[in-house]
Amino acid sequence: MILKRIESEGLAHNSYFLSDGSEAIVVDPRRDCLLYAKLAEQECVKIKYILETHRNEDYVIGSIELQNMTDADIVHSKELPFKYGEHRIGDGDTFIVGDLKIEALWTPGHTDDSICYVVRNPNESSEPMIVFTGDTLFAGDVGRTDLYGLDAHQGQAEKLYQSLHEKILPLGDHLQIYPAHGSGSVCGHDISDREFSTIGYERKANPMLKLDKEAFVKRSVAQRMLVPPYFRMMEDYNLNGAPLLCEIPVPKPLDVFEFEKEMKSPDTVVIDAREPGAFAGSFIPYSLNIWLEGLSIFPGWVLNSGQQILFVTERKEDMRMVKAYLWRIGYNNIHGYLCSGIQGWRNAGKPIEHLDTLSADMLKRKLDGGRMILLDVRQPSEWEEGYIAGAEKVYVGHLPAKMEALPRDRPIASICSVGNRGSLGASILRKSGFKEVYNVLGGMESWKSLGYPIEK
Repeated sequence: MILKRIESEGLAHNSYFLSDGSEAIVVDPRRDCLLYAKLAEQECVKIKYILETHRNEDYVIGSIELQNMTDADIVHSKELPFKYGEHRIGDGDTFIVGDLKIEALWTPGHTDDSICYVVRNPNESSEPMIVFTGDTLFAGDVGRTDLYGLDAHQGQAEKLYQSLHEKILPLGDHLQIYPAHGSGSVCGHDISDREFSTIGYERKANPMLKLDKEAFVKRSVAQRMLVPPYFRMMEDYNLNGAPLLCEIPVPKPLDVFEFEKEMKSPDTVVIDAREPGAFAGSFIPYSLNIWLEGLSIFPGWVLNSGQQILFVTERKEDMRMVKAYLWRIGYNNIHGYLCSGIQGWRNAGKPIEHLDTLSADMLKRKLDGGRMILLDVRQPSEWEEGYIAGAEKVYVGHLPAKMEALPRDRPIASICSVGNRGSLGASILRKSGFKEVYNVLGGMESWKSLGYPIEK
């Protein structure tokens, strides 16, 4: 038996390749999925099944893409009317891969269609060896239960508690668990950075598994997690099927004059994927700054799916990751990129702007002066850990809808943890006409390092 974990950077998404004998399965494949076909070729096996643990909401599932390469059958829950796939399964259904027996466990809670897959030993005892837990159980955490709205939150938390204690934990403490996400995912509240775990370890160390039902439900309902707008598009794609990547135009390398012409097209946005310090030095007017790793999620907050997207990158080869990150969250309309980068734009004499920046010490002095507005664009869970007195608190993903409440006649400093989201927030304000805008490089980390006061 060969098991490989494939991590998708930024999304903190895990997919899995499992083979035995001459057959293999892939669990929750990502959209750019050629690597699974290469693994199958490398191991000289045929991918027989593509298993989905649930209708994912944070990325485009690559099942149809992979099926198009391999002719494997797609397996998912019968609880939703999927428009693609060959097998709609329920609790206790089994299938064979090589000499392995794989059993489906229906584990509603995170979503009502959630399925975990238990891989059993091929000998007569058929003991469980590993379990793919999807978004039901993570290392150090459990799946979020708020996706159906506040009215259903308590009911989903009760379902999840039951799934964990009646389906997963009884499998045995020895069992290794392989979840669909790791630390940094938006699908859990406080996921550990461990790559895998065991049921026994989670029983002892996972704080959610130490709670009785009443306390579990209370804590789950108390968690207020962000729901990016792009989740709705992902749910639609993952129910009805996303376009194949081979049908999507490849981003074009554009010279300065072609890029300038495309910028003027209706509903076009320029994304500058350089790091905040480089962006601050010089950028194309009306650009939004989303650093390279941030492209795995923040376009889903500030772009609509119909916009034509142009990119400025530090290096031409960065476009490989740009494409992967955006395709994984369903943005198919990456029209092109500035081939010569910002240097070529400057050398051609085209207009540039710069963004003022502050260190934590400079921010402290400006705040003491009394006129500066401080805009904290972190998420609410970070505010609970401490914020600077007097700060306006607006999550960066909500800023486009809420910035009209901010005064335009005073300087505004945008702050996050280290400066990345702060730069996105500042670029949103500048694009919307705010004049005196700053980004705090080093963010709250540098503020706390200098021992400046915070409130909770």
